[in-house]
Amino acid sequence: MKKRVLVTGGAGFIGSHLCEKLLGMGYDVICVDNLFTGQKDNIRHLMNHPYFEFIRRDVTGEIYIECDQIYNLACPASPVHYQYDPIKTGKTSFLGALHTLGLAKRCHARILQASTSEVYGDPEVHPQPESYRGCVNPIGIRSCYDEGKRMAETLFFDYHRQHGVDIKVVRIFNTYGPRMRMDDGRVVSNFIVQALRGEPVTIYGDGSQTRSFCYVSDLVDGLVKMMESESGFTGPVNLGNPGEFSMLELAQKVIKMTGSKSEIVYRPLPQDDPLQRKPMIGLAGQKLGWQPKVALEQGLEKTIGYFRDCIRTA
Repeated sequence: MKKRVLVTGGAGFIGSHLCEKLLGMGYDVICVDNLFTGQKDNIRHLMNHPYFEFIRRDVTGEIYIECDQIYNLACPASPVHYQYDPIKTGKTSFLGALHTLGLAKRCHARILQASTSEVYGDPEVHPQPESYRGCVNPIGIRSCYDEGKRMAETLFFDYHRQHGVDIKVVRIFNTYGPRMRMDDGRVVSNFIVQALRGEPVTIYGDGSQTRSFCYVSDLVDGLVKMMESESGFTGPVNLGNPGEFSMLELAQKVIKMTGSKSEIVYRPLPQDDPLQRKPMIGLAGQKLGWQPKVALEQGLEKTIGYFRDCIRTA
């Protein structure tokens, strides 16, 4: 009998790749998304698949579906979108976790929470291990997302301890690839779209702040490995590529790879924007046998090709 898998946020950038992967594994996939940041175009090619179902629904409301596994990815993940309606963002993280955990409890389903490296805030420890508790501003403009995800992790572990719910928690570091939105405000998509259009490439801050970039296929592989891992391992576990690049390095690389003549311009660094971010992934290697395979240049080449097609057909 096929496993029935629910993916909330399944029409989003990462969620759509996950749905595709799960269908390829022979699962029956139910995608739930309210399409605030998710897009039907991301899953259009799946709509006629006999074992794929799309339901337009908001996770801030109750969900009643029979399933064996739940991937809870529902939440806007870029600053532009999660700061658009910060109260809704906080509700999505908290109520989405609450409702999917309630569903997992009723169905005796295993549930995975897509948490984030943002739970570490602007870290004072570098690189960041799972044991680091973070340096987060609870009242800043990013708090709706950072603290929302931290509260979701709290709920997951309380449901596990109090009700025995079979949980998995992953902390996702910067991820990029095809199906990112052109307007999502994240650094990889911003740089690529600006370079392809010949616009100035905008760096916030002096360009010395660093990030680590994981290609989406590697991240999805890690999510599935975590879901399928031994039941005693709850996480949290970091998933990300430990290769570390400054914003200036990334901008220069994108300009070169696109053949653009764009100049680099500098703008003030937004409030609470982390100065450095790099995952320690030893636990993922030890427990999941996972490590990223796609180098930055290889992933950027595919992502640039995707955005070039998007701009050409817009």
